Amino acid sequence: MKRIVMTITAIGLIGMVQGQVAAPQTPAVRLKDVAQVRGVRSNQLIGYGLVVGLEGTGDSKGVLFTVQAIANMLDRFGITVPADTLKVKNVAAVMVTAELPPFARAGNRIDVVVSSIGDARSLQGGTLLQTPLRGADGQVYAVAQGPLSIGGFNFGAGGSSIQRNHTTVGRIPNGALIEREVPSQFLQADNSLIIQLNQPDFTTAARVVSTIRGAFPSLQARAIDPGTIRVALDPQGALDPIMLIAQLEALPVIPDATARVVVNERTGTVVVNGEVRVAPVAIAHGGITVRIQTTYEVSQPPPLSQGQTQIVPQTQVDAQEQPARMVYFKEGASVESLVKALNALGVSPRDLIAILQALKSAGALHAEVEVQ
Repeated sequence: MKRIVMTITAIGLIGMVQGQVAAPQTPAVRLKDVAQVRGVRSNQLIGYGLVVGLEGTGDSKGVLFTVQAIANMLDRFGITVPADTLKVKNVAAVMVTAELPPFARAGNRIDVVVSSIGDARSLQGGTLLQTPLRGADGQVYAVAQGPLSIGGFNFGAGGSSIQRNHTTVGRIPNGALIEREVPSQFLQADNSLIIQLNQPDFTTAARVVSTIRGAFPSLQARAIDPGTIRVALDPQGALDPIMLIAQLEALPVIPDATARVVVNERTGTVVVNGEVRVAPVAIAHGGITVRIQTTYEVSQPPPLSQGQTQIVPQTQVDAQEQPARMVYFKEGASVESLVKALNALGVSPRDLIAILQALKSAGALHAEVEVQ
Protein backbone atom coordinates (compact mmCIF):
# COMPACT_ATOMS: atom_id res chain seq x y z
CA MET A 1 0.00 0.00 0.00
CA LYS A 2 1.35 3.42 -0.94
CA ARG A 3 0.25 6.67 0.67
CA ILE A 4 0.70 10.15 -0.68
CA VAL A 5 -0.10 13.11 1.58
CA MET A 6 -0.24 16.69 0.33
CA THR A 7 -0.86 19.73 2.54
CA ILE A 8 -2.07 23.06 1.18
CA THR A 9 -1.82 26.08 3.49
CA ALA A 10 -4.13 29.04 3.10
CA ILE A 11 -3.01 32.43 4.37
CA GLY A 12 -5.03 35.62 4.30
CA LEU A 13 -4.08 39.21 5.06
CA ILE A 14 -6.74 41.82 5.71
CA GLY A 15 -7.11 45.26 7.28
CA MET A 16 -3.56 46.53 6.72
CA VAL A 17 -2.97 50.15 7.76
CA GLN A 18 0.34 51.99 7.38
CA GLY A 19 2.04 53.57 10.39
CA GLN A 20 5.37 55.15 11.35
CA VAL A 21 7.39 53.44 14.07
CA ALA A 22 10.51 54.73 15.81
CA ALA A 23 13.51 52.38 15.73
CA PRO A 24 14.47 50.80 19.06
CA GLN A 25 17.64 51.74 20.85
CA THR A 26 20.49 49.37 19.98
CA PRO A 27 23.07 48.62 22.70
CA ALA A 28 26.45 50.32 22.26
CA VAL A 29 29.43 48.22 21.21
CA ARG A 30 33.13 48.89 20.90
CA LEU A 31 34.33 50.47 17.69
CA LYS A 32 36.72 47.54 17.15
CA ASP A 33 33.72 45.18 17.02
CA VAL A 34 32.15 46.94 14.02
CA ALA A 35 35.20 48.31 12.20
CA GLN A 36 38.87 47.72 11.47
CA VAL A 37 41.89 49.82 10.58
CA ARG A 38 42.91 49.65 6.94
CA GLY A 39 46.20 47.80 6.53
CA VAL A 40 45.58 45.43 9.44
CA ARG A 41 44.59 42.22 7.67
CA SER A 42 45.52 38.56 7.41
CA ASN A 43 46.79 36.73 4.32
CA GLN A 44 45.94 33.28 3.04
CA LEU A 45 48.61 30.63 2.49
CA ILE A 46 48.40 27.33 0.61
CA GLY A 47 50.69 24.42 -0.16
CA TYR A 48 50.75 20.86 -1.52
CA GLY A 49 52.17 18.09 0.64
CA LEU A 50 52.17 14.44 1.62
CA VAL A 51 50.83 12.76 4.75
CA VAL A 52 52.65 9.54 5.62
CA GLY A 53 52.23 6.86 8.27
CA LEU A 54 48.64 5.95 7.45
CA GLU A 55 47.45 2.45 8.29
CA GLY A 56 46.44 1.40 4.81
CA THR A 57 43.93 4.25 4.47
CA GLY A 58 45.90 6.38 2.03
CA ASP A 59 45.45 7.03 -1.67
CA SER A 60 45.08 4.19 -4.12
CA LYS A 61 47.56 3.48 -6.89
CA GLY A 62 45.19 5.11 -9.34
CA VAL A 63 45.87 8.58 -7.86
CA LEU A 64 48.74 9.43 -10.20
CA PHE A 65 49.76 12.74 -8.63
CA THR A 66 50.38 11.02 -5.28
CA VAL A 67 52.59 8.39 -6.91
CA GLN A 68 54.50 11.06 -8.83
CA ALA A 69 54.94 13.21 -5.71
CA ILE A 70 56.43 10.29 -3.78
CA ALA A 71 58.81 9.51 -6.65
CA ASN A 72 59.92 13.16 -6.81
CA MET A 73 60.44 13.30 -3.03
CA LEU A 74 62.57 10.14 -3.03
CA ASP A 75 64.56 11.48 -5.97
CA ARG A 76 65.50 14.56 -3.92
CA PHE A 77 66.97 12.19 -1.34
CA GLY A 78 69.00 10.43 -4.01
CA ILE A 79 66.69 7.42 -4.28
CA THR A 80 65.48 6.60 -7.78
CA VAL A 81 62.37 4.44 -7.92
CA PRO A 82 60.11 3.98 -10.97
CA ALA A 83 56.74 5.56 -10.25
CA ASP A 84 54.83 2.55 -11.59
CA THR A 85 56.33 0.27 -8.92
CA LEU A 86 55.26 2.37 -5.90
CA LYS A 87 52.43 1.41 -3.56
CA VAL A 88 50.93 4.41 -1.80
CA LYS A 89 48.29 2.95 0.52
CA ASN A 90 50.08 4.48 3.55
CA VAL A 91 50.48 7.92 1.92
CA ALA A 92 47.92 10.60 1.01
CA ALA A 93 48.26 13.76 -1.07
CA VAL A 94 46.90 16.80 0.74
CA MET A 95 46.40 20.53 0.41
CA VAL A 96 47.60 22.56 3.38
CA THR A 97 46.00 25.94 4.13
CA ALA A 98 46.68 28.57 6.78
CA GLU A 99 45.98 32.18 7.73
CA LEU A 100 48.99 34.45 8.19
CA PRO A 101 47.82 36.99 10.80
CA PRO A 102 48.85 40.65 10.63
CA PHE A 103 52.10 41.63 12.33
CA ALA A 104 53.23 37.98 12.48
CA ARG A 105 57.00 37.78 12.80
CA ALA A 106 59.53 35.23 11.58
CA GLY A 107 59.76 32.41 14.10
CA ASN A 108 56.10 32.62 15.17
CA ARG A 109 53.89 29.58 14.67
CA ILE A 110 50.41 29.34 13.15
CA ASP A 111 47.79 26.58 12.84
CA VAL A 112 47.29 24.74 9.56
CA VAL A 113 44.42 22.74 8.06
CA VAL A 114 45.25 19.60 6.09
CA SER A 115 42.71 18.28 3.54
CA SER A 116 42.92 15.16 1.40
CA ILE A 117 42.66 15.66 -2.38
CA GLY A 118 42.90 12.00 -3.42
CA ASP A 119 40.77 9.01 -2.50
CA ALA A 120 42.25 8.39 0.96
CA ARG A 121 39.72 6.98 3.42
CA SER A 122 41.26 8.55 6.52
CA LEU A 123 44.19 10.73 7.62
CA GLN A 124 44.09 9.33 11.16
CA GLY A 125 47.54 8.74 12.63
CA GLY A 126 49.32 10.48 9.74
CA THR A 127 52.21 12.94 9.78
CA LEU A 128 52.54 15.82 7.36
CA LEU A 129 55.96 16.05 5.73
CA GLN A 130 57.68 19.42 5.32
CA THR A 131 55.39 21.53 3.13
CA PRO A 132 56.14 25.09 1.93
CA LEU A 133 53.17 27.45 2.23
CA ARG A 134 52.95 30.18 -0.41
CA GLY A 135 51.00 33.39 -0.66
CA ALA A 136 49.14 34.84 -3.65
CA ASP A 137 52.45 36.27 -4.92
CA GLY A 138 54.06 32.82 -5.08
CA GLN A 139 56.53 33.52 -2.27
CA VAL A 140 57.06 31.04 0.58
CA TYR A 141 55.96 32.58 3.89
CA ALA A 142 55.79 29.52 6.16
CA VAL A 143 56.72 25.84 6.33
CA ALA A 144 54.35 23.25 7.83
CA GLN A 145 55.14 19.84 9.30
CA GLY A 146 53.91 17.60 12.10
CA PRO A 147 51.37 14.99 13.25
CA LEU A 148 47.70 15.54 12.43
CA SER A 149 44.84 15.90 14.87
CA ILE A 150 41.69 14.50 13.29
CA GLY A 151 39.04 14.66 16.03
CA GLY A 152 37.36 11.51 14.76
CA PHE A 153 37.93 7.92 13.69
CA ASN A 154 37.11 5.48 10.94
CA PHE A 155 37.39 1.72 11.51
CA GLY A 156 36.13 -1.14 9.41
CA ALA A 157 36.43 -4.90 8.96
CA GLY A 158 34.50 -7.65 7.22
CA GLY A 159 32.41 -5.24 5.18
CA SER A 160 31.28 -3.25 8.23
CA SER A 161 32.62 0.12 9.31
CA ILE A 162 32.06 2.83 11.88
CA GLN A 163 33.00 6.47 11.43
CA ARG A 164 32.88 9.53 13.64
CA ASN A 165 33.30 13.05 12.27
CA HIS A 166 35.21 13.83 9.08
CA THR A 167 38.45 11.85 8.89
CA THR A 168 39.87 13.25 5.64
CA VAL A 169 40.48 16.71 7.11
CA GLY A 170 42.76 17.43 10.07
CA ARG A 171 44.56 20.23 11.86
CA ILE A 172 48.07 20.75 13.14
CA PRO A 173 48.03 23.29 15.99
CA ASN A 174 51.10 25.53 15.69
CA GLY A 175 52.12 23.30 12.80
CA ALA A 176 53.65 25.98 10.56
CA LEU A 177 56.74 28.06 11.22
CA ILE A 178 56.71 31.56 9.73
CA GLU A 179 59.78 32.21 7.59
CA ARG A 180 58.89 35.50 5.91
CA GLU A 181 57.07 38.56 7.28
CA VAL A 182 54.38 40.56 5.52
CA PRO A 183 54.74 44.31 6.09
CA SER A 184 51.59 45.89 7.56
CA GLN A 185 51.22 49.62 6.93
CA PHE A 186 48.30 51.02 8.93
CA LEU A 187 49.49 54.66 9.12
CA GLN A 188 48.93 56.51 5.85
CA ALA A 189 51.53 58.76 4.24
CA ASP A 190 49.71 61.91 5.43
CA ASN A 191 49.67 60.74 9.10
CA SER A 192 46.06 59.62 8.98
CA LEU A 193 44.15 56.44 9.81
CA ILE A 194 41.49 54.86 7.62
CA ILE A 195 38.75 53.09 9.59
CA GLN A 196 36.62 50.66 7.58
CA LEU A 197 33.19 49.57 8.80
CA ASN A 198 32.43 45.86 8.56
CA GLN A 199 28.87 46.71 7.46
CA PRO A 200 28.84 50.02 5.53
CA ASP A 201 25.99 52.24 6.65
CA PHE A 202 25.43 56.01 6.44
CA THR A 203 23.98 56.29 9.95
CA THR A 204 26.70 54.19 11.57
CA ALA A 205 29.44 56.15 9.80
CA ALA A 206 27.96 59.45 11.00
CA ARG A 207 27.75 58.14 14.58
CA VAL A 208 31.37 56.97 14.49
CA VAL A 209 32.53 60.39 13.30
CA SER A 210 30.52 62.15 16.03
CA THR A 211 31.89 59.81 18.71
CA ILE A 212 35.52 60.35 17.63
CA ARG A 213 35.09 64.13 17.48
CA GLY A 214 33.51 64.16 20.93
CA ALA A 215 36.23 62.02 22.53
CA PHE A 216 39.20 63.58 20.69
CA PRO A 217 38.49 67.20 19.69
CA SER A 218 42.03 67.59 18.33
CA LEU A 219 41.51 64.86 15.72
CA GLN A 220 39.95 65.60 12.35
CA ALA A 221 37.49 62.79 11.61
CA ARG A 222 35.52 62.72 8.38
CA ALA A 223 33.39 60.09 6.66
CA ILE A 224 34.58 59.53 3.09
CA ASP A 225 31.73 57.15 2.28
CA PRO A 226 29.29 54.94 4.25
CA GLY A 227 32.04 52.42 4.97
CA THR A 228 35.18 54.55 5.34
CA ILE A 229 36.19 57.12 7.98
CA ARG A 230 39.42 59.10 7.71
CA VAL A 231 41.03 60.29 10.95
CA ALA A 232 43.84 62.85 10.63
CA LEU A 233 46.23 62.52 13.58
CA ASP A 234 47.47 65.44 15.63
CA PRO A 235 51.23 65.73 16.37
CA GLN A 236 50.87 63.86 19.67
CA GLY A 237 48.89 61.02 18.08
CA ALA A 238 51.42 60.70 15.26
CA LEU A 239 54.17 60.10 17.83
CA ASP A 240 52.32 57.17 19.43
CA PRO A 241 49.74 55.83 16.94
CA ILE A 242 49.45 52.46 18.72
CA MET A 243 48.11 54.08 21.89
CA LEU A 244 45.74 56.26 19.88
CA ILE A 245 44.35 53.29 17.94
CA ALA A 246 43.80 51.40 21.19
CA GLN A 247 41.81 54.34 22.56
CA LEU A 248 39.79 54.64 19.34
CA GLU A 249 38.94 50.93 19.36
CA ALA A 250 37.52 51.21 22.87
CA LEU A 251 35.07 54.01 21.98
CA PRO A 252 31.39 53.00 22.42
CA VAL A 253 29.39 53.20 19.19
CA ILE A 254 25.72 52.49 18.52
CA PRO A 255 25.58 50.75 15.13
CA ASP A 256 22.53 51.06 12.95
CA ALA A 257 21.07 48.01 11.25
CA THR A 258 18.58 47.57 8.45
CA ALA A 259 15.44 45.68 9.40
CA ARG A 260 15.90 42.30 7.75
CA VAL A 261 14.27 38.89 7.66
CA VAL A 262 16.39 35.99 6.38
CA VAL A 263 14.59 32.80 5.39
CA ASN A 264 16.01 29.52 4.13
CA GLU A 265 13.31 27.51 2.40
CA ARG A 266 15.52 24.43 2.11
CA THR A 267 15.93 24.03 5.87
CA GLY A 268 12.88 25.96 7.09
CA THR A 269 15.08 28.42 9.03
CA VAL A 270 13.80 31.95 9.75
CA VAL A 271 15.99 34.67 11.32
CA VAL A 272 14.48 38.06 12.18
CA ASN A 273 16.48 40.92 13.69
CA GLY A 274 15.15 43.24 16.36
CA GLU A 275 14.59 46.19 14.00
CA VAL A 276 11.66 44.55 12.21
CA ARG A 277 8.28 46.23 12.69
CA VAL A 278 4.83 45.25 11.48
CA ALA A 279 2.07 47.65 10.45
CA PRO A 280 -1.50 47.11 11.70
CA VAL A 281 -2.60 43.91 10.01
CA ALA A 282 -4.78 40.86 10.59
CA ILE A 283 -3.48 37.41 9.68
CA ALA A 284 -5.83 34.51 9.02
CA HIS A 285 -4.12 31.14 8.94
CA GLY A 286 -5.88 27.95 7.97
CA GLY A 287 -4.99 24.72 6.25
CA ILE A 288 -6.42 22.25 3.79
CA THR A 289 -5.05 18.72 4.06
CA VAL A 290 -5.52 16.50 1.04
CA ARG A 291 -4.85 12.82 1.72
CA ILE A 292 -4.47 10.51 -1.27
CA GLN A 293 -4.33 6.85 -0.36
CA THR A 294 -3.54 4.30 -3.07
CA THR A 295 -3.94 0.56 -2.49
CA TYR A 296 -2.65 -1.88 -5.08
CA GLU A 297 -4.76 -5.05 -5.47
CA VAL A 298 -4.17 -8.12 -7.63
CA SER A 299 -6.73 -9.05 -10.30
CA GLN A 300 -6.53 -12.83 -10.79
CA PRO A 301 -8.29 -14.31 -13.91
CA PRO A 302 -10.27 -17.59 -13.67
CA PRO A 303 -8.39 -20.87 -14.23
CA LEU A 304 -7.82 -21.95 -17.87
CA SER A 305 -8.90 -18.53 -19.13
CA GLN A 306 -7.01 -16.31 -21.53
CA GLY A 307 -6.80 -13.48 -19.01
CA GLN A 308 -3.64 -12.15 -17.38
CA THR A 309 -2.87 -11.35 -13.79
CA GLN A 310 -2.72 -7.57 -13.32
CA ILE A 311 -2.20 -5.11 -10.50
CA VAL A 312 -5.13 -2.73 -10.17
CA PRO A 313 -4.70 0.49 -8.13
CA GLN A 314 -7.54 1.56 -5.84
CA THR A 315 -7.32 5.27 -5.01
CA GLN A 316 -9.20 7.15 -2.29
CA VAL A 317 -9.05 10.93 -1.96
CA ASP A 318 -9.99 12.67 1.29
CA ALA A 319 -9.85 16.43 1.93
CA GLN A 320 -10.05 18.04 5.37
CA GLU A 321 -10.18 21.79 5.93
CA GLN A 322 -9.09 23.26 9.24
CA PRO A 323 -10.93 26.36 10.47
CA ALA A 324 -9.00 29.57 9.86
CA ARG A 325 -7.49 31.22 12.90
CA MET A 326 -6.91 34.96 12.98
CA VAL A 327 -4.61 37.25 14.91
CA TYR A 328 -4.47 41.06 14.77
CA PHE A 329 -1.33 43.18 15.15
CA LYS A 330 -1.55 46.77 16.31
CA GLU A 331 0.57 49.59 14.93
CA GLY A 332 4.31 49.09 15.53
CA ALA A 333 4.13 45.47 16.57
CA SER A 334 7.62 44.11 17.30
CA VAL A 335 9.22 40.92 16.14
CA GLU A 336 8.71 39.46 19.62
CA SER A 337 4.95 39.90 19.47
CA LEU A 338 4.94 38.63 15.88
CA VAL A 339 6.69 35.40 16.81
CA LYS A 340 4.55 34.84 19.90
CA ALA A 341 1.33 35.32 17.97
CA LEU A 342 2.37 33.04 15.11
CA ASN A 343 3.51 30.38 17.55
CA ALA A 344 0.09 30.61 19.20
CA LEU A 345 -1.46 29.85 15.82
CA GLY A 346 0.67 26.72 15.65
CA VAL A 347 2.29 27.57 12.32
CA SER A 348 5.24 25.51 11.14
CA PRO A 349 8.54 27.12 10.06
CA ARG A 350 7.60 26.70 6.39
CA ASP A 351 4.19 28.27 7.01
CA LEU A 352 5.97 31.12 8.78
CA ILE A 353 8.08 31.71 5.66
CA ALA A 354 4.92 31.96 3.55
CA ILE A 355 3.30 34.32 6.07
CA LEU A 356 6.34 36.63 6.13
CA GLN A 357 6.45 36.76 2.34
CA ALA A 358 2.73 37.55 2.24
CA LEU A 359 3.21 40.31 4.83
CA LYS A 360 5.95 41.81 2.68
CA SER A 361 3.77 41.67 -0.43
CA ALA A 362 0.95 43.42 1.45
CA GLY A 363 3.29 46.18 2.60
CA ALA A 364 2.80 45.34 6.28
CA LEU A 365 6.34 44.09 6.96
CA HIS A 366 8.80 46.97 7.25
CA ALA A 367 11.92 44.95 6.51
CA GLU A 368 13.99 43.41 3.76
CA VAL A 369 13.18 39.76 3.13
CA GLU A 370 16.23 37.78 2.03
CA VAL A 371 15.51 34.30 0.69
CA GLN A 372 18.47 31.94 0.67
